[in-house]
Amino acid sequence: MVDLGRRTVRGGAVTIGTQVLKFLVNTVGTIVLARLLTPEDYGLVGMVAVVTGFILLFKDLGLSAATVQKSEVSEAQISTLFWVNVALSVAVMLVTATIAPLVAWFYGQPRLLGITLGLSVGFLFGGLTVQHEALIRRQMRFSFLAAAEILSAVVALTGAIILAWNNAGYWALVGSQLIQGFLYATLIWLFCRWRPGRPVRYSGVRSMIAFGRNVTGFGILNYFARNLDNMLIGRFWGSQQLGLYARAYQLLLLPIDQINGPITAVAVPALSRLVNEPERYRGAYLRLLDKITMLTMPLMAFMIVTSDWIVALLLGPKWAGVGRIFSLLGISGLVQPICNTTGWLFISQDRTRHLFQWGVVGSTIIILSILAGLPWGARGVAACYSVTFVVLVTPLLFWFVGRQGPVRLWIYTELLPPQSAPSAQYS
Repeated sequence: MVDLGRRTVRGGAVTIGTQVLKFLVNTVGTIVLARLLTPEDYGLVGMVAVVTGFILLFKDLGLSAATVQKSEVSEAQISTLFWVNVALSVAVMLVTATIAPLVAWFYGQPRLLGITLGLSVGFLFGGLTVQHEALIRRQMRFSFLAAAEILSAVVALTGAIILAWNNAGYWALVGSQLIQGFLYATLIWLFCRWRPGRPVRYSGVRSMIAFGRNVTGFGILNYFARNLDNMLIGRFWGSQQLGLYARAYQLLLLPIDQINGPITAVAVPALSRLVNEPERYRGAYLRLLDKITMLTMPLMAFMIVTSDWIVALLLGPKWAGVGRIFSLLGISGLVQPICNTTGWLFISQDRTRHLFQWGVVGSTIIILSILAGLPWGARGVAACYSVTFVVLVTPLLFWFVGRQGPVRLWIYTELLPPQSAPSAQYS
């Protein structure tokens, strides 16, 4: 708390710089791998990713967020949570390996059996780093995370290119994920000096588990809503259309994640420390919200207008179908970064029960929009999803999160020009 402001500014600078470097790495990877692999390769891995991504939600159970949010945590609590996460990751790995034949049967693709088994190993690496990474974030030592993320990403990309160059096909994508997970876990353990002790039965982790349970519940609902489109397009329209849709969605998330990701990493621990000071909390959130809006909206509008050029430049002519899908999804991308900031409020204010409740409402609306667009293929899903998100989901979310807490619904009018909604009182 003594140097919270300095840590926040420094952490923001480090994380934004990290995202710039990761963006460059991902861009290079996208350009090179798109020319070495085919849409079918991405589609096959995308089919498995729908399943493995869902199972991955149970590895953490929201316990990393609980470690970051709580004002005080003990050695016994962190050690207990560490072993809970390890046990969960092992269970997740075994469950994924067990259902691998079912995944291959569901999509009618025997090759998915090996892909699923390969990706299941990566869950173990993640479980070993949950609490170490949470402690680093809690202490706002983002330079350590930056080094681990960039180094592991570069090495993983190099491995993927080497595999793809040697005609490994979709195994290049699988190998890349395993390399990155193993190296990231190794580096996090080297950078974080804390080592787990024995689990303690009565260490006071019940409230933290309840906190994490609601976060996980929301994650499950949100993940299902966000990935049902991939599952249904792959099931009814095949790997070709899924490959095009998945790449369009990846391009949509690329700029959003580069901006929202680093600011979220700084915002949640900073706002959690200010939750008992409403004026400072409100002012800090509004300043961060201004930056998000200023950076993302113009960028997304530019990408929508130039989508065909961007696809041709980054992916090449065989991915031409991505441009139209991206321009449709980009409509929702105009407001998604702003909507994502509401998660900071739910978590930092310990309102994870409300977060779960919103997950039920928001996910139901999104699922209905996906089903409505499915008869028209990938383009129909993209169009229905975007229109529903902008017209219905966004205003409902702002109303829901602003019902209580330091940030009320009217604060979003601060995004308007100064003459309409002066913001000096919160600066």
